[in-house]
Amino acid sequence: MDHLLDNIFWQALSGPHACFATGTDSARRYAPGFSPIVGFPDPRAPDFDALRPFCDLGEHFYCDGWTGPAPAGWRIEAESTMYRMVWNGGAPTADAAPDAVPLRREHAAQAVELAKLTKPGPFGPRTIELGDYFGYFDDKGSLVAMAGERMAAPGLREISGVCVHPDFQGRGLARRLMEKLILRQLQRGETPFLHVMSANDAAHGLYLRMGFADWRETPVRVITLAQAV
Repeated sequence: MDHLLDNIFWQALSGPHACFATGTDSARRYAPGFSPIVGFPDPRAPDFDALRPFCDLGEHFYCDGWTGPAPAGWRIEAESTMYRMVWNGGAPTADAAPDAVPLRREHAAQAVELAKLTKPGPFGPRTIELGDYFGYFDDKGSLVAMAGERMAAPGLREISGVCVHPDFQGRGLARRLMEKLILRQLQRGETPFLHVMSANDAAHGLYLRMGFADWRETPVRVITLAQAV
C-alpha cells in the first residue's frame, strides 16, 4: 500500500495545503510567493500540460520522483537526488530553544535573505506562512538562524528552512530549533519528516544522529517553463 510520504508533494498540495495551492486534479503548485514546489498524482508520469496555465515564463519549480527528458516547452535547470527522512527517535524531554523568536510576516524579508545566503532549499517570501517558524537574531536585530514547517499531510509535518548564517554556525542553533519543532509536532500527534540533498553528507549525518531515518532516496529536479503556449 502506498504511504503518504511516497508522494508527499501531491499529498500536501491536494490536501492540507490546497488553500495555498493552485492547479487542477492533474497538477498543482504552491501559489506564487510560497515555496516553488509542484506535485502530480503520479510523480513518475507528471502532467506538465495541465500545470502550464498556472506558471509564468522563467519561474523555477522543484519536483521529485520522475526522470527522462524534459516535456515540450520546459527546461530542466538542475537535477540531483535527495533523501526523504522520517522521525524514528523518541520525544525530546524539553523545549531546546525556549528563547527562540516566532517568525511573523514582518520577518519575511530577513528570512528570504538568510535562505538566499545559505540555500536550504526552495523558499519564498510567504513560506513562513505555511507553518510555525522560529529564529534567532543577533544584537543588531539581524536574523541569523531559523527553522520551520513547510509541507503537511494527515499525521505528518515537514521540518524545513533550516539554516544558520555562516558567522553563527557551530553553536548548535539549527539543532536546537529543530528539536523545538520536533517536540511541538510530536505533542500534536504528528510525525516529523524532512528532506536533505544526498550530497550533503554533513546534514544527512546530523539528522541520522538526531533520530531521523531514511525513508527513500528520490530524484529531484528544478524545471522552468521556457516556452509559452
